[in-house]
Amino acid sequence: MSNENITEPVVNDNLSADALDGFEPAATPDTAAASALDFDDDPLSATGVSRKSLVIFFLIDTSGSMKGKKMGELNTVMEELIPEIRRVGEADTEVKVAVLTFSTEVRWMYSTPIAIEDFEWARLRASGVTSMGAAFKELSARMSRNSYLNSPSLSFAPVIFLMTDGYPSDDYREGLKELQSNSWYKFGLKAALGIGEEANDDVLAEFTGSKDTVVHAYSGSQLAQMIKIIAVTSAQIGSKSMTLSDDTGHEIGEEDVFSAKQKLLGQQIQELVSNQVEDTDVPFDTGW
Repeated sequence: MSNENITEPVVNDNLSADALDGFEPAATPDTAAASALDFDDDPLSATGVSRKSLVIFFLIDTSGSMKGKKMGELNTVMEELIPEIRRVGEADTEVKVAVLTFSTEVRWMYSTPIAIEDFEWARLRASGVTSMGAAFKELSARMSRNSYLNSPSLSFAPVIFLMTDGYPSDDYREGLKELQSNSWYKFGLKAALGIGEEANDDVLAEFTGSKDTVVHAYSGSQLAQMIKIIAVTSAQIGSKSMTLSDDTGHEIGEEDVFSAKQKLLGQQIQELVSNQVEDTDVPFDTGW
């Protein structure tokens, strides 16, 4: 493995960092479908702009079961995480963050991906049901050249990080099927975190494509550890250029490169998780 540049997708380097007042409701199915444009050409094509960007998508369950300690701990650790992500990446890489929350409704924290230097965490509140399938559809609609990934510059494939504490209340497989047809999702780094006793790791593995990129947190201290491990490790791997060669010395295609990145992510997550100190915190679900 060598650190040579490969040609990767296109992302907006000039999006506004201004936030909406509160959250932005997700587009309706009709408008989302109209605005969605998956890659109908090479998903790794790019123009000759030298600076690359990396968008990290956080998909966060804000349903009623997250109310209380879970949501409080998540808000706290995300506030602490942002400065750590600011240190990730090379000098020629701009890291951006987009946060999609899902409960009864699906909402974006800000109207566009925000450069990490300008990003401020808006504390989340929990209520409603778990519309994970709707979140998958909304993410697919926004991960396109005419929406959240629309600027003519070189880009690393996105990082997509899902967090939830329960089973979806809608048809998540229908939403996941739509998301899986999106080339940004296909080439992106995917990881997931189950929170508490009710989270279904099998569902999360369907999303990431591998159990190695799924971890579980049963307490506040574990939640903080797992979020930081996944987010920082994903950003580090996602922002690295790499190529592969086979035994004959011939360069292997871009799809193999991204597959190798996803495999490396799983290996590093599992290694870091196994090295965590034993948790003595009170589990989330105690007394529920």
